[in-house]
Amino acid sequence: MSADMVIERAGEREAPVTGNATDIAPFAAALAHLPAALAAFSPGPAFEDRAAWNALPEAVRHALVARGEAMRARPWPQLLASDYRAYVREGDRARFEALYFDRRRQLAALVLAECVEGRGRFLDAVIDGMMLLCEESGWQLPAHNSYVRGGPRLPMPDTERPVIDLFAAETGALLSVAGHLLAGPLDAADPAILRRVDREIERRIVTPYLDVHFWWMGDGDEPMNNWTAWCTQNVLLTVFSRPHGEHTRRRVVEQAARSLDAFWKDYGEDGACAEGALYWRHAALCLYGALDILSSVAPSAFAPLWHLPKLKAMAEFLADMQVDGPHYFNFGDASVRLEPCGAREWRFGQAVGSPFLERFAASDAARAASFERPDEINLWYRLRDALDHEALTAAAKGEPPRRDRHYPSIGLTVARDARFALAVKGGHNGDSHNHNDVGSVTLWRDGAPVLIDLGVETYTAKTFSPRRYEIWTMQSAWHNLPSFEGAMQADGAAFGASEHEVLFGEREALIDMEIAGAYPPSAGLRFYRRSVRFSKGGAVEIEDRWEGERAGELSLLFAEAPQLEPGTIMLPVSGARIAVEGAGPPLCETVEIADARLGLAWGPRIWRLRLPLLGPLKLIIT
Repeated sequence: MSADMVIERAGEREAPVTGNATDIAPFAAALAHLPAALAAFSPGPAFEDRAAWNALPEAVRHALVARGEAMRARPWPQLLASDYRAYVREGDRARFEALYFDRRRQLAALVLAECVEGRGRFLDAVIDGMMLLCEESGWQLPAHNSYVRGGPRLPMPDTERPVIDLFAAETGALLSVAGHLLAGPLDAADPAILRRVDREIERRIVTPYLDVHFWWMGDGDEPMNNWTAWCTQNVLLTVFSRPHGEHTRRRVVEQAARSLDAFWKDYGEDGACAEGALYWRHAALCLYGALDILSSVAPSAFAPLWHLPKLKAMAEFLADMQVDGPHYFNFGDASVRLEPCGAREWRFGQAVGSPFLERFAASDAARAASFERPDEINLWYRLRDALDHEALTAAAKGEPPRRDRHYPSIGLTVARDARFALAVKGGHNGDSHNHNDVGSVTLWRDGAPVLIDLGVETYTAKTFSPRRYEIWTMQSAWHNLPSFEGAMQADGAAFGASEHEVLFGEREALIDMEIAGAYPPSAGLRFYRRSVRFSKGGAVEIEDRWEGERAGELSLLFAEAPQLEPGTIMLPVSGARIAVEGAGPPLCETVEIADARLGLAWGPRIWRLRLPLLGPLKLIIT
């Protein structure tokens, strides 16, 4: 260990809940300061505010109208009962979801086009879309059609017992924001339109939200995930974008505060998102959206929460996860590729007082081909990107300096120099969207992948079922980890790293952990110690010392075909050279990628190298 190194964090994984009662439940504490009457909330300028819509840059106006014209020319997708039932019958999520999401994208684009142009050309199509959504039997996805967390999915929606899942809440928000923006033209066309919309929102969202407990609302110590912030934000958006009585609005705020505390409690003070960078946008970023609404309607109660240090840490997590451009350190179900940032990330940085996130979001947004998000179903998000496009573009002033970070709450360490970007995952195998990956190393060189984390295939019924870990991408043998005569890591919070130490210095970073505890007894391990030493401006060394009853084999995953020489692995694209000590002759497998989701991340194939472990192993990567 060099003399300039200091211990960043040592010991077991940090417990998420720390601090005093106000820190642990800040949203409930804020309820004591609610005003006598909640203020109004506007998700954006109404249709009648022609000055606001005409003030959009011409390029933005043109793009929104062009998108609306394309959507107006398309027939509306038809949702059939057989498409819905395909999930229970065949495990197929994709068929129904493609049609379902296309409807919502189409409606969002049409609403924006009508608001921009203001001539009524898109109004009939908007009305068609809104009525189609109102006439759907259920707004919840087939994969979420259950009344119990993890319970059996019903083949069809029960129209008398609506389920509020992620996308029922998204649908309510879409209709409410559309109703807010176009209330004047819709009422002029027929007052029955918005009466129908409001009835459906009341029946499917407001009443069940206040009268039924859904698991994602939180209950005691039960762990939450991105659902809590995501659903809560969109319920708030649904209720406060349309007229509702003061009593209803107040009850919704009180329930939302309790739910957001249930979400908040599962985060450590370091702000790490255990679900990864992809889900950060549905987790911490939706917490921002929820707080944005709450601090608008009750500023005296909720605005002080913007200054909480943990919220700032949660905000900055995304920027620390970026490797380069669209590529991010990924683990679990998170993908390696993310869309560029937009207005929400930038505004989040402003709200919590983080110039680091502000600068990152603005510079990252500049790599987008367009401000538009054609795949986004949330009208509020699309609206905010359009309204903030000019200011966000002007704010782009280059990327902020990157930093080494250790996140003890999830056991994740990232370190960088001018050439390498390194991530080492400790923690345990019981996180939301977990893969069995304790101890796995991800490495990039000059913006190209060296050691990769695959991510996940297209979701099916099996993905979130008791058979989840039969899926190959979830297994430790498909991470940069050892196996022992077929024995791999086990899932669950009981299986994790211990004796985890991280040391940072100006010229070196060291990550050291014991990972034998991530394996079941059948692996026959007495110990397995993994140490990663990163010499800045030099090499990354992975050293594994182990002892056990079974023969060991180390898997290494690559995005390019490795060239093998005795004791050496060459990766021509990244330019990396891996010197190998303590291993037998490797076996190289070419793995064809047939899944569309994995293909978008890695292309048509990846390669796995299997190295027999002959004793202590060392990989020196330059």
